[in-house]
Amino acid sequence: MKQSLLSLLICPRCSGGFRLHVDAAEATEVIEGTLRCIGCDAKFPITRGIPRFLVDELNPAQRATADAFGYEWTHYSQLTDADEKEFLAWISPLTPTDFEGRIVLDAGCGKGRHIYLAAQFGARAVVGVDLSNAVEAAFRNTRHLPNVHVIQADIYALPFADPFDMAYSIGVLHHLPVPQDGFVAMASHVKPGGRVSAWVYGKEGNGWIEKLVDPVRKAVTSRLPRFATSCISFFPAVILYVALKLLYGPAARRTRLKSYLPYSDYLCSIANYSFRENFWNVFDQLVAPTAFYHSREEVVSWFRSVNAEQVMISRHNSNSWRGTGIAHRLPS
Repeated sequence: MKQSLLSLLICPRCSGGFRLHVDAAEATEVIEGTLRCIGCDAKFPITRGIPRFLVDELNPAQRATADAFGYEWTHYSQLTDADEKEFLAWISPLTPTDFEGRIVLDAGCGKGRHIYLAAQFGARAVVGVDLSNAVEAAFRNTRHLPNVHVIQADIYALPFADPFDMAYSIGVLHHLPVPQDGFVAMASHVKPGGRVSAWVYGKEGNGWIEKLVDPVRKAVTSRLPRFATSCISFFPAVILYVALKLLYGPAARRTRLKSYLPYSDYLCSIANYSFRENFWNVFDQLVAPTAFYHSREEVVSWFRSVNAEQVMISRHNSNSWRGTGIAHRLPS
């Protein structure tokens, strides 16, 4: 933990400030220590460089989801060349210039690929939050960046007031027990006039997944030991990889051929990914204990619920929704 993070934190129990007690440090990083609330004397540990703000016992759904994605991002922790293109597609129409000089929140940072990019885009400070032990990978991937912080916390109980100029959540809200509540919680930490953005699975375009893949995920693969699910994922990943190279790769360059292939907007977009990247995409679909598919109307209602202005909702790859808007004061 970098000491500059202190100015952004408040106690998630009483909203008081913190005193920092350092037990071990390496250069500018506090590796072991304690954050003690000035108001209620609550204590939160800093372990392996990461402040841990897990204030409540997780319900079974939250714990299962955190375990699933913690496994994924600690086993697939590398940053890749595809990350920037993906990130910019998920937050479009925002561009790297929208990050310059901003204080940014990533709600559900996983292995840290997006906080790494936000820092490179010139953000003044970036805070990545995740409930799972993926924070270990995020910290390793970004600890060398002076403007990046990583904390472990629940999106429903974040240790901030509203210091952020921008907050985004990419591929996380649809895995929450109540996705809209997670969106509202994230938006509540953005200054009036700041920007809030999200990308989620769409109901439109994913009917075959809901009918064919989801029942298997819910009944079988999300309940298995993670290693077993990864073994099962190998076989559809091989089939997918062959189809991508033989069909969808060429189709991405030929509009007429693309129109004849199912699910082509999305599959053409990942046709150049490595087998490893696509294997983990398959695993991601099979391992999640909770996954929702949202209509455009649902996503619009989330932005309305926080009084966002200048809202822009657009479809991505014909199977998901991305939205952004200007934060306003939340309804009382």
